[in-house]
Amino acid sequence: MPSQFAKIVQAVTDWGWPRDCFLCNGRILEPRPHCICMVCESALTTDDRPACPRCSTTIGPHVDASGGCPACRTSRFRFDGVVRLGEYDGLLREAILKAKQPGGDGLAEALGRVFADARGPALLASRPEVIVPVPLHWRRWWGRGHNQAEGIALGLGEALGVPVRRRAVWRVKGISQRLASRQQRWDNVAEAFRTWPWAGVTGVRVLLVDDVLTTGATADAAAAALRKAGAAQVHVAALAHR
Repeated sequence: MPSQFAKIVQAVTDWGWPRDCFLCNGRILEPRPHCICMVCESALTTDDRPACPRCSTTIGPHVDASGGCPACRTSRFRFDGVVRLGEYDGLLREAILKAKQPGGDGLAEALGRVFADARGPALLASRPEVIVPVPLHWRRWWGRGHNQAEGIALGLGEALGVPVRRRAVWRVKGISQRLASRQQRWDNVAEAFRTWPWAGVTGVRVLLVDDVLTTGATADAAAAALRKAGAAQVHVAALAHR
């Protein structure tokens, strides 16, 4: 968590140099640990619908999801559970799309801090020792200039006090999942990830970070690579479930 000294420095900076909100462009006059105003943060973090702890799908209030929900009960994931900030809708959807644009790395980090502030206990329940972002293929990174999942991971790591291993996993297959069917998504990302020799995840509890989780195929493939490298556990932190 940020030190008291860092909070004081940020408060003084905000007083002398007000900032504009990344999302609504309104002036931020109160001390904030990031450039998202209180109104937008409230909209981002209001997720009052229950979610499956295994796949983060929205479920009904009386659904027994102890062994997974109807959407994932028959799926075999290589990750151990998912924590989400909310559904892929409204301002959260707009924020994620904006974070993917060139120059969106600052917003991605701010979203990571908002995620940590709103879901800290749930994110720390698995006692993660390292945070690993889901990587982009180099062609996608080249066009965008940054990896939004990495920015989210950096914001989470700073707020939660957990180290981030940005280069633990690399992507060997660059495939768009945007128009793919559910089965195609799983087929497309099979063997799509590798761990670097210096990943250092053997026996380690990993928090794997991505912006959006849909079928869980991408997170599962990245988790499979981490498991193969010896990770003890892999839990997923996704800003939104679609």
